[in-house]
Amino acid sequence: MSAPGKVREELSAAKNLRVVMAQLDFLVGDIPGNTDLIIQAAREAWQDYQADIVVFPELCLTGYPPEDLLLRPSLDLRVAEALDRLRQEKLEPAIVIGAPVRSGGLLFNAGIVIEGGELRGQYFKRCPPNYQVFDEKRYFAEGRETLVLDIKGVPVGITVCEDLWKDGPLEDTAAAGARLVLNLNASPYDIDKQARRKALLERKAADNKVSIVYTNLVGGQDELVFDGGSMVFDHSGALAVEIPQFTAGLFPVDFLCEHHCQPVSQSLCPEPSLEANVYNALVTGVRDYVNKNGFKSVVLGLSGGIDSAVTLAVAVDALGKERVRAVMMPFRYTSSASLEDAEAQASALDVHYDVFSIEPMYDAFMATLAQPFEGTRPDTTEENLQARLRGVLLMSLSNKFGSLVLTTGNKSEMAVGYSTLYGDMAGGFDVLKDVPKTLVFRLARYRNKVSPVIPERVITRPPSAELAPDQKDEDSLPGYDILDQILNLYVERDYSADAIVAEGFDRADVERVTRLVDINEYKRRQAPIGVRITERGFGKDRRYPITNGWKIGK
Repeated sequence: MSAPGKVREELSAAKNLRVVMAQLDFLVGDIPGNTDLIIQAAREAWQDYQADIVVFPELCLTGYPPEDLLLRPSLDLRVAEALDRLRQEKLEPAIVIGAPVRSGGLLFNAGIVIEGGELRGQYFKRCPPNYQVFDEKRYFAEGRETLVLDIKGVPVGITVCEDLWKDGPLEDTAAAGARLVLNLNASPYDIDKQARRKALLERKAADNKVSIVYTNLVGGQDELVFDGGSMVFDHSGALAVEIPQFTAGLFPVDFLCEHHCQPVSQSLCPEPSLEANVYNALVTGVRDYVNKNGFKSVVLGLSGGIDSAVTLAVAVDALGKERVRAVMMPFRYTSSASLEDAEAQASALDVHYDVFSIEPMYDAFMATLAQPFEGTRPDTTEENLQARLRGVLLMSLSNKFGSLVLTTGNKSEMAVGYSTLYGDMAGGFDVLKDVPKTLVFRLARYRNKVSPVIPERVITRPPSAELAPDQKDEDSLPGYDILDQILNLYVERDYSADAIVAEGFDRADVERVTRLVDINEYKRRQAPIGVRITERGFGKDRRYPITNGWKIGK
């Protein structure tokens, strides 16, 4: 892109507008800190780009989603103080921010325009979403009016996130005379989300003959990850500007507004691969969860298997090797290959690495349990004890050193309950919670293309929990290529068992898998949160009763 001054000179003969998209990462609840970030960004946008308008994400003043913080009695006072401060700053560019605003006794999700120290206008989001991870109707009333303002001689409309996805708000804004629409977003990432956004914006811009600036939040908030990917579409529906996903910063766009507000196109980056995008989402989610919650470091069990291998790589890429500790906790069933591969990966990533055998602790527990267990045969009880001893070790290191325990279970295992409560589920954050096992393998291959840190044998040998002699995951589950397809249909697409069988899957496999999903809801309720990368993660997306009599067939 040309230097800002040169672009100004070239466009001086025509009415033009420079909009800066503030694709930034805000901290939920930190209204003073978020206000500081808004002021800093607006000043930089003026100093570096001579911005006319700076557009921020949805609810940037509170961070998104603020959830029940919106019910706190002091919310209105804190927001009012922040807005007063923003007015008093008399920032050079007009700023368009998101904040909760109370009017007529109702709370609204608002887009607010401040220019020259004055509140120029407020737009109240008309379509608060109430599906998947969204429950905005719990907090916000529906707006009813459009907002079109003259900014630097250009009629500019404001909308907020979901208003684009429904018919009405954008159409009304264009009909009210807007030639440029600024849309504030806090749109969380999932694997196909950016493609759906582009298709929507292309259609809406072309149908309404209006250019759209789509500014999105970036960063992690609990299980949600926001990928940015801010964009500009012109009035014909052509993509003119696309900001890289998972990148925070200020991004200027020039508009020629003599007739239509035509954005000056910029070079578009190549589309990232699915694996690259998912991996970046995991890194972003871990980085922000650890840093925003004030953890100094993380610790995880490194088993020599693929799940912990990918988790370790993500942790190092998110936090740096100095803040990551890996612990191998072998038992009599741990293979030499696992020991060798775990050590090799720890060495490749240069992390603090320990080996603590659980054998003495296991023997002590079994001696204590000898009397009540007398006359019984070994079963999953003894297997689960091994996992729980490892959980105790990791949680002890967490308590002593202030490290967050990262768990390593993937979505396939979480779905069917192939995990141990208070064992491998013990921890604070599950990096792969929403990642199917087949995708875990793809992520390992992707990460090794960046630099080879995961031993090849970890990727190629059959997965095993190594809780019993010669144990393999597929001894008790369908192959992961089949399992993940069944789970996708049942968990993410709500197919019944009969409908899944009609897709060509073996009935015995389907009935077994769907039953395991249903009876393990109680486990998932007690699992740590983890990064959401699909449209239907185990968390806010999927809320099934533990106690229920629903039949799975139909």
